[in-house]
Amino acid sequence: MWLQISNARIVCENHLTEAGLAICDGLIHSFEQGETPKAEAIDFEGDFLLPGLIDLHTDSVEHFMQPRPGVQWPSSLAAVLAHDWQLLGSGITTVLDSLALGDYDSGGARLAMLNEAIDGLTRARASGLLKTDHYFHFRCELSDPALLPIVERHVDNPGLRLVSMMDHTPGQRQWHNLTLYREFRRKKNARVWTEDEFSLYITERRKHQQQYVPPGRSMIGRLCRERDIRIASHDDTAAADVDESHADGITISEFPTTVEAASRARELGMKIVMGSPNIILGGSHSGNVSALELADRGLLDMLTSDYVPGSLLHAAFALAAKGFDLPEAVAMVTKTPADLLGFTDRGRIAPGLRADLIRVRLVEGVPVIRNIWVAGRQYL
Repeated sequence: MWLQISNARIVCENHLTEAGLAICDGLIHSFEQGETPKAEAIDFEGDFLLPGLIDLHTDSVEHFMQPRPGVQWPSSLAAVLAHDWQLLGSGITTVLDSLALGDYDSGGARLAMLNEAIDGLTRARASGLLKTDHYFHFRCELSDPALLPIVERHVDNPGLRLVSMMDHTPGQRQWHNLTLYREFRRKKNARVWTEDEFSLYITERRKHQQQYVPPGRSMIGRLCRERDIRIASHDDTAAADVDESHADGITISEFPTTVEAASRARELGMKIVMGSPNIILGGSHSGNVSALELADRGLLDMLTSDYVPGSLLHAAFALAAKGFDLPEAVAMVTKTPADLLGFTDRGRIAPGLRADLIRVRLVEGVPVIRNIWVAGRQYL
């Protein structure tokens, strides 16, 4: 069955065009008026037609698995399906579920959640229960003693597309300022240290950093290269951080925290990824560099939803409202991540590609999704 779309403002790779297209057998087709006489027809009434969004980093699934501190949702399948609907409702048709690997002194509780989330998503995907096309992004906390066994267990998951190297040791990268780190932990974990306790904790973490980070970087890098899995850095702060990542063959700089780091990444030809909540909020909630500032400097290639799936579409239109070319802004959440991750069948609106599409209307400046298609199947 053909579906014919007319009177749409189509956001193409490099331009906007007022035209129509057709969908059949899950693919995009071009058409001329009257070319598909038996087609179902939808008049877009001037609404935008965009490629489905591609999100290479969302933490959302963890929020459904553990909706409150200390609360593990009893059904991983129910949590995964709720997560999937949230993504679909945000216009995300391809996602890399981002899971932070490590046990983080949880006594095994976090490890159990990670295994449940990975296995639950894998089973749901294999059973055809998911609407959005799901893959994995493993965020590897290199200083965590529990990391490597987790990586070894899951690195051959066929859905793994991206790995990022993280080092959140106090004094490193984002947490080079120990006062800010201490305040962050107090707010997040209600952790109040005495001076002696904090000093002992810092000493222990730095020991772990020296013991586990170098072999972890080496081993994970080798495992990824053997499997052709993309690797990203994380929270690079100084030019030296970027140089270290680049020397390891890393070509993606995710969430650089300073202009210095982003500039060095650009000099080395690395792709720069920032969080879309940073765009919507007008700056970083944790005091890092503004994504808008990087965009103004030509130091931004991609956006990812990070911790707010609904921010991805909103951020693309927010950039357009600030004077950026709409196709260029939309490419940051569609074509560029598709190219980066090796998805050759999506990310653009062109004949022969997957019909991952979203219909959008601006209401009071906010992009509102009116219809969604994933591989030609309409869900809204």
